[in-house]
Amino acid sequence: MSAVKNFYEATIELIQILQSYQGERDEKISKVEELLDRREVLMKEIVPPYTPEEAELGKQIVELNASLEQFLKTEKVSIQKDIKNLQAKKESNTKYVNPYQNLSTDGMFYDKRK
Repeated sequence: MSAVKNFYEATIELIQILQSYQGERDEKISKVEELLDRREVLMKEIVPPYTPEEAELGKQIVELNASLEQFLKTEKVSIQKDIKNLQAKKESNTKYVNPYQNLSTDGMFYDKRK
């Protein structure tokens, strides 16, 4: 099987995982990384001249890459949002445990003499 065909199949599989994976996020990310690595290796194996079938697959791959980028961006935004929420919870918990830790001394009289 040609490298172009393998690359096309890896791209399809990657899009399917990003669209409809119902498992743990860590598992999903590891599968996505594995497929991206596989695609990287296959991309290096793709060399001209291309058969007409490979040229047609190449056009389809270009279209699929556009949708793949959208799915990857959506996943990235989701992960960033979760990280931001986790940091906010952590900060809130810290303020609850020690509410006087980060008090501002602005405007307060402070006498250096004893």
